[in-house]
Amino acid sequence: MRILMIGDIIGKPGRQAIKALLPEVRQEFGIDMVIANGENTAGGFGITSDTAYELLDNGVDVLTSGNHIWDQKEIIPSMDEGLPLIRPANYPNAPGRGFLFHNGVMVMNLMGRVFMPPLDCPFRTADMILREVKTAENPKIIIVDFHAEATSEKQGLGWYLDGRVSAVLGTHTHVGTVDAKILPKGTGYLTDVGMTGPINSVIGSEVDAVLDRFLTGMPQRLSVANGPVTMNSVLLDIDSETGKTTAIQRIDRTVD
Repeated sequence: MRILMIGDIIGKPGRQAIKALLPEVRQEFGIDMVIANGENTAGGFGITSDTAYELLDNGVDVLTSGNHIWDQKEIIPSMDEGLPLIRPANYPNAPGRGFLFHNGVMVMNLMGRVFMPPLDCPFRTADMILREVKTAENPKIIIVDFHAEATSEKQGLGWYLDGRVSAVLGTHTHVGTVDAKILPKGTGYLTDVGMTGPINSVIGSEVDAVLDRFLTGMPQRLSVANGPVTMNSVLLDIDSETGKTTAIQRIDRTVD
């Protein structure tokens, strides 16, 4: 099975890039399923039902998220109404769900705690969920979006889940890494997929506003930058019988 994971989609430029690039990429690589992190699709902060359905209409199958999932309050009711959108499973007693199944594939969302809000332990949360689903559903293919800041925490979870899930793919920093690999027990791993957003930016935001914040220390409203857009993603080939990743490669495309 071929699964594509797309990095954090930033605002309208990111959504337009998905519309322009994803159908072609799906056809070119014969992709069976697309997962995308959508927590920044609404003006760069949060996600709405409209932006979610726009992505779904343009070829995304499952949407993951992270710490910005609550920025647009209107999304909360939709999270319990069948929208294929998940939030980090280690949020305690939060609306929505932390994992879902799509065509037999389980997608799980976790969030790190290093330099991030103090949530429940992502390692123990993963253990708990895997125990439950192995008993009830026993899925062969399991993809984990680990929304985290620290590379060490991301690598740690990759090694911790090696052989128990098909892939651990990092999101959140909006800067793609070049360490795509298959761990010894068959789990595909990438520290950060990157973003789908403006190239001439600071992690998707206008440069001048970000520099002003750094130089003055004063609050500054950030807005999504303009110009050419990159779509960062990673392609996984997964054995449907064993759930092990057999190949992994970055797929990065640009559109004006």
